[in-house]
Amino acid sequence: MAEPGMPVEEIMTSPPRSVEPDATVDAAARTLTTHRIGSLIIGEDPIEGIITETDIVAGVADGLDLSSTPVTELMTGPVVTARPTDSVETAGQRMGRNSVKKLPVTERGRAVGIVTTTDLAHHLPRRGVKMAAHREPEMEKGEFE
Repeated sequence: MAEPGMPVEEIMTSPPRSVEPDATVDAAARTLTTHRIGSLIIGEDPIEGIITETDIVAGVADGLDLSSTPVTELMTGPVVTARPTDSVETAGQRMGRNSVKKLPVTERGRAVGIVTTTDLAHHLPRRGVKMAAHREPEMEKGEFE
């Protein structure tokens, strides 16, 4: 189990998966599925953005032709990042303050890893990681299931 002061490099997934900026959303979706991951970093030096499975679902909902739409059309950028030496707690706070679930870890502008809210949940089970407040409909009644 990670301690809050532990460097983020000890819990990050490395190396992170990335795609070139001219890749199609369709190709990105196949990569996500093949590797069972939730995001891809766009570009390598420097990072141009990040595309997540949520971004791709939004593209489907908007009726985009995913076979011809470049990932740059759906990506988020600029990207919120952390350094490998930042603490796990700092990474969690940065994610919460910026309402992001995926946090690339960079050195000199290049992605060397990625930390997700799932990673934090696995490594910090006793510490609350505060995310942006978005009340779930069931929570209004105080129900948890």
